Amino acid sequence: MGSAPEIKDSTVEDRREYIKKRFPCIADCDMCGLCKVFHGKDAETAYADYISGDRSFAEVSADYK
Repeated sequence: MGSAPEIKDSTVEDRREYIKKRFPCIADCDMCGLCKVFHGKDAETAYADYISGDRSFAEVSADYK
């Protein structure tokens, strides 16, 4: 998987698709653990500011480290 699309060079749909591919939900939270990392949110909700273009991928990621 390549790096996250830059906000200035991508559309909302490009960024949403990147998040969906980067953090796929496998519907088995005990196995995956992504919802736990994102404090009970799915990845698309957790990265809403990035998807909408308000904050960079790195800024949002820092919230969950």
